[in-house]
Amino acid sequence: MKRSLSFGILGICLAISFHSLAQTKEKGPWWPHPIWGANDQSGGSNWITPEKIVKALSLVKTGKVYELGHVYERGMPLVGDRSYNIFIPSFPTHESGNKDQIVYNDEFVAAEIGQVGTQFDGPGHVGKRMKMADGSTTEVFYNGVTTQEMKGPYGLQKLGVENVKPIITKGILIDLAGYKGVNTLPERYAITLDDVRNALAKQGLKESDIEPGDALLFNLGWWRIWPDAKTTSGSPAYLGNDVIEWVIARKPSMVGSDANLDGPEAKVHSEITMKNGIFNLETMDFSTFQNEKIYKFLFVFTPLRLKGATGSPGRPIAIF
Repeated sequence: MKRSLSFGILGICLAISFHSLAQTKEKGPWWPHPIWGANDQSGGSNWITPEKIVKALSLVKTGKVYELGHVYERGMPLVGDRSYNIFIPSFPTHESGNKDQIVYNDEFVAAEIGQVGTQFDGPGHVGKRMKMADGSTTEVFYNGVTTQEMKGPYGLQKLGVENVKPIITKGILIDLAGYKGVNTLPERYAITLDDVRNALAKQGLKESDIEPGDALLFNLGWWRIWPDAKTTSGSPAYLGNDVIEWVIARKPSMVGSDANLDGPEAKVHSEITMKNGIFNLETMDFSTFQNEKIYKFLFVFTPLRLKGATGSPGRPIAIF
């Protein structure tokens, strides 16, 4: 009996070991993408079709614009040792030399430009180190793209943010802080699926209102302490595993929040973005919605076409 049990455990271990080595460049646990195929680099932005845009435009009733991003400035909270600096090299920067004495100013910006402030994570931002079938170890990113295919001294060779299409879609705000009746959700609070469903119900929305390609935006109340927060490396709350599965099943083009939505295991980055190509817009600003009761709207976010960048700054807006 003991020998049978030992062989059984050994077989399970060997099966697990074999499975961990089974992935190849052509096929792995999350690649190729089941809808968009092995060559896709655009992820969830593929859902943004002309028909999707026309339908989203019908949500505009007043033409009022709401800013959903922070101003990029010195002193804003930064993750770890990331930096942001802007300089005017001289004032004026250029003399024109013409008879009208026209002058010009320039700026010099030095920053991890796609990963500071209100930041959009592109398809090349997050990967996972894995052992492949041939015994080699490499990092694998969205759609099975490896370090060897991406790495370059002057930007990513694949999965750069320039591959993300403009996101012009229906936005849905899920006001979790409002549902809980607090300014900011407690630190390290695991958001449950009941929280999300109850928040939607309180807002008069149904799960069926969410369609593929929508932008799902979560208000945690983190914007209220910006820019006093010393770092954005944490969140007042994070999406629990059941919510992550729920998000993936809804097939949004992206998620967004006024924090980063990640818990201790960084599953928003790994499960939502890396494995499914659903993008993540972090540290948004929902202050313009503070006194409004608007939960469905036209949402616009167009990442800068920075060739080879891991992410992008941007100016997300809601129009109602």
